Amino acid sequence: MAAVQDGPIESESDTETKTDALNDGAGNITGGSTGALSSPPNAASSATGTTKSMAPPGPENQQTLLAVLQYLKKNNLLESVDILRREAGLSDDGEDSQGAEGSGGSDPAGKVGEGGDANSLLNRVSIATAAPVGVAAPAPSKASGGEDQPDVNVVLSAYSQQGDPALYDTYYTGLKNFIESVLDCHRAELSQLFYPLFVHMYLELVYNSHEQEAKAFFDKFSGDQECYYQDDLRVLSSVSKREHMRGNETLLDFRTSKFVLRISRDSYQLLKRHLQERQNNQIWNIIQEHLYIDIFDGMPRAKSQIDAMSGALAGEARREANKGKVFYGLLKEPEIEVPLDDEDEEAENEEGKPKKKKPKKDSMGSKSKKQDPNAPQQTRIPLPELKDSDKLDKIMNMKEATKRIRLSPDNLPSICFYSFLNAYQGLTAVDFTDDSSLIAGGFADSTVRVWSVTPKKLRRVKSSADLNMIDKESDDVLERIMDDKSASESKVMYGHSGPVYGISFSSDRNYLLSSSEDGTVRLWSLQTYTCLVGYKGHNYPVWDTQFSPYGYYFISGGHDRVARLWATDHYQPLRIFAGHLADVTCTRFHPNSNYVATGSADRTVRMWDVLNGNCVRILTGHKGPIHSLAFSPNGKFLASGATDGRVLLWDIGHGLMIGELKGHTDTIYALRFSRDGEILASASMDNTVRLWNASKAFDDVETDDFTATTGHIHLPDNSQELLLGTYMTKSTPVVHLHFTRRNLLLAAGAYNPQ
Repeated sequence: MAAVQDGPIESESDTETKTDALNDGAGNITGGSTGALSSPPNAASSATGTTKSMAPPGPENQQTLLAVLQYLKKNNLLESVDILRREAGLSDDGEDSQGAEGSGGSDPAGKVGEGGDANSLLNRVSIATAAPVGVAAPAPSKASGGEDQPDVNVVLSAYSQQGDPALYDTYYTGLKNFIESVLDCHRAELSQLFYPLFVHMYLELVYNSHEQEAKAFFDKFSGDQECYYQDDLRVLSSVSKREHMRGNETLLDFRTSKFVLRISRDSYQLLKRHLQERQNNQIWNIIQEHLYIDIFDGMPRAKSQIDAMSGALAGEARREANKGKVFYGLLKEPEIEVPLDDEDEEAENEEGKPKKKKPKKDSMGSKSKKQDPNAPQQTRIPLPELKDSDKLDKIMNMKEATKRIRLSPDNLPSICFYSFLNAYQGLTAVDFTDDSSLIAGGFADSTVRVWSVTPKKLRRVKSSADLNMIDKESDDVLERIMDDKSASESKVMYGHSGPVYGISFSSDRNYLLSSSEDGTVRLWSLQTYTCLVGYKGHNYPVWDTQFSPYGYYFISGGHDRVARLWATDHYQPLRIFAGHLADVTCTRFHPNSNYVATGSADRTVRMWDVLNGNCVRILTGHKGPIHSLAFSPNGKFLASGATDGRVLLWDIGHGLMIGELKGHTDTIYALRFSRDGEILASASMDNTVRLWNASKAFDDVETDDFTATTGHIHLPDNSQELLLGTYMTKSTPVVHLHFTRRNLLLAAGAYNPQ
């Protein structure tokens, strides 16, 4: 279960300890690491078995001992740790390796895999000690294991700190009265304590079988919680007995992931003084054990600033989680000579001298001669070499770019809408090729369908018998291998055994990816319209998949709370990105292909480094599951959309939210920047497409050093100023957007007769 990964939200000393534990214990679990990719549950159980055999006590006693040791270590009581370990006859290695298994998370996940050259990304796949696998594999196994994991008892046993059930009401009321009586500037910050304390106090009552007191406590105080926690409270209300807690992954997540609160030093001192004066140990213990308070120096944050960043399942992200360097710049484009068009050659002949301006247009082939200081090295990760067909496509792209419409608030794009009619089988995913020549749809009846958007019909390659009769030396061999008898406007591809939720074309238009409820990702050939490979790694539905901008690599995310990085020629994943506390609902590659972003039902966006598997950004602020992501063309910014109907804008370099676009009234399923980055388009289940002034939104933001240090920013409420247009469909929820190379906007959705 991914819940065990509270790596990004622990104290610094704890993180150091766990990193050591990972390094010490890595060798102990490599036996299961290679198999972990194909069968995570078995790998995890074998790893657990390894660690258990190292300690003399029985399994239950050992679990309790390890829990106590980790608690003592967390509180820096190192002498007590040594004494207890000696008396129990527990070796250092045994305790450390158990720590390695329990703490595999987004932060340490990449530590083992760091270093080395770029080729290690591929080399390590076939080696037993695959860097990200040994660490990250236990996480998905816990999410996917059907039975209770051995550490569930330890996880829940922290709630057995017996307090007088009658006093819980008094303690909570006392704290509530205190917070409501403090100055306004402190009240907003300290009010953040209400929700996590309420949940943990309720769970303690339930765990200790005080069912009546728990129900009374819930009924009295649940109405005081922020509106964006209502869905979580509904889940909580269904847990009224101790047995209910065992199978509830959401609550185990909440228990194992410290809830992060960002509070100014002055507000924290006020709280500490109050609890010490009242000797309110019950609440102080919960704060110490289950909360992580990220204290900053400076003025307390206003209510609006706190609300903007709140809402995630485990609170805000620690500021340290977003301090790492991210190479968000673009890779230098290869220099390609662009042949002149026939029209241009004629013009030159007439004038008798070549045009001077032509090379200027073609200089787009190498966008910048200087290396961008924020760009990664060209060889940081191995990228596929350009084939001749890729070079031809790039040349076409450059020629199209010279005819691109420059968009602005006064010059908005035309929108071409593709409505899927009579889609009774349920349209669940759409994608366009980069050159806008093909459109593909994934459907609930488990089929994948491809249409030609141009007059050119879709044709298959001829059978092998027919291919043998072709003259392979002829100039038009590529035309001859195609079977004209198979020409049609659309093709249907069968293979999945469940609804298709994600779909993605490769940049060269030769392949198509699809992900399904059946737990597989399939790679289809667009030459033969058949399935080439079925990638098995997820144990549950795979909600989204996307090709890298350079092809070859692709990312998938699913119900097992894990995102996986694949290469088309490897059956097993190259990286496993574990850390989300709920389903990974959408995935997106950064334009330079060195990073991927994942959006989740835990209401956070995470950015991961492809090279080493590290989580480099955790972005909180959405109040509902995230369903769409889009990087700006220059790689500096990220937009995210969710069920809360808001589009949030992020500065990747600083890890800060810099804008909030309000207007949609339903889930946002698609976001796309125009090719020049001037305009952001958003599409929603409210049957509308909205256009926003992206350049103004980014230009108006000032991220000074103070803002970057404290991690809070004053968000301008300027959605109406940035909204350039709203375009409604009659009754068609919009599920996909695509800007053509000339900046025409294409939108797609299935007509929904009311």
